[in-house]
Amino acid sequence: MAVFRIERFSPLPAAEAWRRVTDWERHAAQVPLTAISVPTGLPSQLGTVFVARTGLGPLAFDDPMEVVRWTPPAGGRAGVCQLEKRGAVVLGRASIDVLPTESGSHVVWVEELRVRLVPRWGDPLLASAGRRMFGKVLGTLLASPGGPHGWGAHAPRRGDVTVTRLTRLSV
Repeated sequence: MAVFRIERFSPLPAAEAWRRVTDWERHAAQVPLTAISVPTGLPSQLGTVFVARTGLGPLAFDDPMEVVRWTPPAGGRAGVCQLEKRGAVVLGRASIDVLPTESGSHVVWVEELRVRLVPRWGDPLLASAGRRMFGKVLGTLLASPGGPHGWGAHAPRRGDVTVTRLTRLSV
């Protein structure tokens, strides 16, 4: 199973960062050849199912996901969204944590991913591609239009203070 972790700091308050990173349909704008639908309807909540359809014509596949934990940030507490990937091609889990910070928010995205027909020795390549692609998605979703000099989300840098809880994804 490919496992990867992405972290971004943003000047956005935790509630706004949460709203953006859980706006499933907006994710598709950053993922090539992908459209996302939410057949259970919005707003997102526990039990929401959404489907990412990736590919072109008959060479496309569905990646259905279900929200299995939904705890928005509130009162200085971190928000946690956990997803189960239940497709015929892509399986796994994802956890998106949004932690409030003094300067905005800290978003941590951890994904455990298995793609059928990809041998286990391909997991490091999948993890690298996933980190790159979802890092771009996360950075774009958290970008703060109209901010000073277009400043938005950034990857952790030396000097950033982080308090992170590492948890194995279990649902």
